[in-house]
Amino acid sequence: MLVPPTLLLEARWEAQMGGMRVLYSAAEIAARVDALGAEIASAIPGDFIMVGLLKGAAVFVADLARALDRAGARPEIEFMRLSSYGLAQESSGAVALLGDIPASLAGRSVLLVDDIVDTGRTIACAAGQLRRRGIGDLWTCALLNKPQRREIEVAIDYVGFSIGNVFVAGYGTDYAEKYRHLPYIGDPSSVL
Repeated sequence: MLVPPTLLLEARWEAQMGGMRVLYSAAEIAARVDALGAEIASAIPGDFIMVGLLKGAAVFVADLARALDRAGARPEIEFMRLSSYGLAQESSGAVALLGDIPASLAGRSVLLVDDIVDTGRTIACAAGQLRRRGIGDLWTCALLNKPQRREIEVAIDYVGFSIGNVFVAGYGTDYAEKYRHLPYIGDPSSVL
């Protein structure tokens, strides 16, 4: 029996990472991002700006932008940097804006993109900051959604995967700035 190369790669990564359990493979993520790109491109008017939340959403934003392009959309890309975790596994509850919001957003339609929405504080803070800058329409997109961790009610318009209350890392998400480089999303609890 032949084993697909992506499975071999992920098995090698898993072994190198000390046995981190893979929750979503690189192939599963790629397929879901392509589906999200098609869904978003068919629903949002052509002239919009993607605003990714750094650092976690950087990988997702890049792949989603390419998926949107394949689906016929040509969004501009900007970033905001917020922080609520620091080096911990739990959000501090306080969201800090690090840097400034791009000035070119006034009156523009925005797709706000985050890697993971759990308490809802970070994406709610970012949405509030953008609205105060006078943007036009706002849609939200998250690769991962943890609805059972919500502390603030937020609507996520486009969701990659809904997950339970498990800490994850990989594909841009991190634990103490580690594991962002992984091509998959895994549960790092076995390597911590």
